[in-house]
Amino acid sequence: MAKQTFTSGQVLTAAQMTSLQQTAMLGGDTTAKTTSYVLTAADAGRVVAMNSASPTTITVNTSLFSAGDIVTIQNRGAGTCTVTAGTATVNTSGSLVLAQYQGGVLYFNSASAAVFYQFATPASGDIEGVTAGTGLSGGGTSGTVTLSIASAQSDLVIKGFEEDVNVVASAATGTINFDVSTASVWYYTSNATANHTLNFRYSSGTTLNSALAVGDAITLVWLNTNGSTAYYPNVIQIDGSAVTPKVPAAISAGNASAIDAYVFTIIKTAATPTYTVLETQTKFA
Repeated sequence: MAKQTFTSGQVLTAAQMTSLQQTAMLGGDTTAKTTSYVLTAADAGRVVAMNSASPTTITVNTSLFSAGDIVTIQNRGAGTCTVTAGTATVNTSGSLVLAQYQGGVLYFNSASAAVFYQFATPASGDIEGVTAGTGLSGGGTSGTVTLSIASAQSDLVIKGFEEDVNVVASAATGTINFDVSTASVWYYTSNATANHTLNFRYSSGTTLNSALAVGDAITLVWLNTNGSTAYYPNVIQIDGSAVTPKVPAAISAGNASAIDAYVFTIIKTAATPTYTVLETQTKFA
């Protein structure tokens, strides 16, 4: 129902009451338009529905509406509909450009100023048009979207949470490329044959720097098996560049006939990149 003026003692018909109820629920009378349209005072309390295959505009002018008036706007057509400030001011935190099946409520704070509250739609935050292989699979604007965790940063979070272990029947020696995309815990089960270099990277083709944002941190565990002669990771690198970890006590050797657990917390503190690396060593025998 369009905005009405009622008098004291007036009796409303059932049809009028039904229309008022629909209006209160953002329904009610609908004025359908197929071309660009300028709002009139009669649109207060109504639904203005645009239905055009071509782009259209709905223009908002001053001195037509009172504070508290609302106009519900829908775009049913394939052409975009743009809510346009004519002589009035129109603000929004969403978008004034409505794609097909989008809409919102134009609420007037005064005769010359309104706020457009856009209904929750794909353009204002929902997922649409998802492409498989970029972290999500599914696609389209409806149906099921499946999270596959393909992005480097998401993978880091999930790997760290699940405590995946990469068990390798090899002896530590030389340079070991610790690919965190494989697992957050690496366990070499054969006795180490030399002191060795640990090079932390995301994968063979992706740097850890590109997978971590400034302020991100990741905790990784290196399990090194020693026989009667003990060895340890004496060089620590990130993406091939040496870093000096901070330690609670100096680490200068491994432990014979034991498994040494080295825990590394890597914190990216600047984009250059700059890291703070914390390392601890624990003997398990």
